[in-house]
Amino acid sequence: MKSDPIRILVTGGTFDKEYNELTGELFFQHTHVSDMLRLGRCQLDVEIETLMMIDSLQMTDAGRAHILARCQAAPENRIVITHGTDTMELTAAILGPHLAGKTVVLTGAMIPYTFGSSDGIFNLGTALAFVQTLPSGVYISMNGRHFHWNAVHKNRALGVFEEV
Repeated sequence: MKSDPIRILVTGGTFDKEYNELTGELFFQHTHVSDMLRLGRCQLDVEIETLMMIDSLQMTDAGRAHILARCQAAPENRIVITHGTDTMELTAAILGPHLAGKTVVLTGAMIPYTFGSSDGIFNLGTALAFVQTLPSGVYISMNGRHFHWNAVHKNRALGVFEEV
């Protein structure tokens, strides 16, 4: 059985951070989403598009407008967005009112993929499952749960997303 095509929009965030052993700094080089899908033995019809490679604390209104425009222009009705967790809910709030007829799931990671103990593969996998099964709308998916765009916040003390 063939699944509907899914577009994955990459924006950076902890998913794609690398560690510089000499300086101790985190930086971006390229996305790891293809590697994550390969390791997870993904059999879905996906198209990966890198929009930007930034920490979500650097996300601007112009960046969010670009993400919205790409979602609107995408031929696919199912979209997963990798995004930094610090401002993911702000981006979801911009997308939510404007993407009728599409199912969009934002996801991220608390630990970089390159660290080897990342939650990113799990979060990407659950986001891909949710984007196929949820009705149209905009959601955030983290730690095996999904939240509607206008009923979620990040609990910074616990490092988890919660329903509001």
